[in-house]
Formats: sequence, C-alpha cells, structure tokens
Amino acid sequence: MTRTGAWLLAFTALLVVACAGSVVVGARDVTWADIGAGLSGRTDDFGPAAVAKRVPRTALAAVAGAALAVSGLVLQGLTRNPLADPGILGLNTGASLAVVSGIAWFGLSSSTGYIWVAILGGALTAAFVWGVGSLGRGGATPLKLTLAGAATAAALSSFVTAVVLPRPDISESVVSWQIGGVGGATDDKLWQMAPFLLVGAAVCVWSARGLNMLGLGDELASGLGERVARTRLLAAGGAVTLACATTAITGPIAFVGLVVPTSAGSSSVSSTDGCCRSAPWAGRCC
Repeated sequence: MTRTGAWLLAFTALLVVACAGSVVVGARDVTWADIGAGLSGRTDDFGPAAVAKRVPRTALAAVAGAALAVSGLVLQGLTRNPLADPGILGLNTGASLAVVSGIAWFGLSSSTGYIWVAILGGALTAAFVWGVGSLGRGGATPLKLTLAGAATAAALSSFVTAVVLPRPDISESVVSWQIGGVGGATDDKLWQMAPFLLVGAAVCVWSARGLNMLGLGDELASGLGERVARTRLLAAGGAVTLACATTAITGPIAFVGLVVPTSAGSSSVSSTDGCCRSAPWAGRCC
C-alpha cells in the first residue's frame, strides 16, 4: 500500500469513528438496543428517537464537509491560490443573499427552491468576482481574485442585513439559518440535495485532469490540447453547485484555513504582480 493510500485509509477510519461517536454521544446516552431501534425507524422511546435524529444530522455533516472540501479544492486549482475557498471568494454570501431575498420577496420555503436559488446567486457572484479580478494588468491573478472575493463577500453581507432588518416576520428564521449548522437535518433534505451534489461532484471529477493542465499555465495547457475556457467554466460550475447546494441546506459555513500560518510550501503572494513565489507552481502563474 502506498503512503497516500495508508493516509486515506486512516482518515476514513477516523471519519467512521467520528460518525459513530456523533450518533452515540449526546445529551442522552443510548444503548445498543436504542441504536438498533432508531436505525430501524422506531421512535416510540427517547433513546431510539434520539438516534433517529442524530443519524441524518451526522450524515449531513459528513456530506456537507465533503462537498465543501471538493469545491474548495477545485477553486484552488482555478484561481491558483492554495487558500481559496467558497467563503473567501464570496460564493456562500452570494448564495445567502439569493436565498434571503427569495424568502423575503417571493415566499421561498422549500429546500429544493433554496438550492436552485442559492446556485443561481452563487453563480452570479462567481462571475462578478472573476470579472472584477480580471480587470487591469495581468488578468485574474490569485491576489486580485482574493481581494475581489473578500470585498464582494463583505458587500453582500451588508445587503443580507438590509433585506432582513425591515422584515421582522422572517428575521428569526433567517438569522437561525444564517448561523449555519446541521441541527435541522432530515432525511428529506438529504435526498433533495443529493442529486445536486452528485452532479457537482461528477463535474469536478471530470474536470480534474483539465485543472492539472491549467496549473501549468493557460498557454501551455492550450498548446497541449486542453480547452481552457470550457474546462474552467465546467469546473467552476461544479464547484458552485457543491458549495451553494450545501449552503442552501446548512447555511453559510465559515472557512478557518486562514488561521494556519504561512510557512515553507505555502503561498507567498507578491503585492505588485500577484505571482505565487513559493507555491508548487511557482513562476507558472506570473
């Protein structure tokens, strides 16, 4: 077994242990009998009812984490920025604004409706951030995309507040959704988001080879036969679908990667031209 395979197996085992702990450990202790009854659908006692509530919550947490991880990885490849993620680039905030606007002005209430509207809002935000980040000399550099995304996210957050404040009838539900979390997970919500996540993941997997080619630079990738514009558009569509479908169900989930200090092997972005000096693709994005 390779070293990568060993690490993958170890982290998979940790995930299984964490999921089991999430089902077993809580405000109420459960027995093996309660676990069996809860998994079979029985909710006639407190123990099985607790298990039945924890299972979809645990599944949503695992699925949401995986979806956001894949989305962030694709965005890192697209922007050539090892710290890029849906939150930094404003996708989550754009999805939030779209959902909140739908609730306030169009009576949006279904989970499927949330997902469609969130994807639309995230796609428009991604297009706007890319357009702004592409302005000026050098095109869409990692630094300009990050700054454009952060500024856009801050502005859209203000718009969300402006939409919610005049509407006290929806403020409580919107605020609880905006906090983010998996406490309201149900089997229905999982099944409603599953098709979107499967499509988004399939598109991202299909785009993986193209993203590796784009890491060499657009000109070299094009010279090797890669359709740069198509690959970038499809990969972005998959990343937006994963991030926004997850946001629609769980609410915005913050990214904590920025607390990791930069060191050898991380990105050092030039303030003049945005080139990644110490990243693995050093010199290719200049």
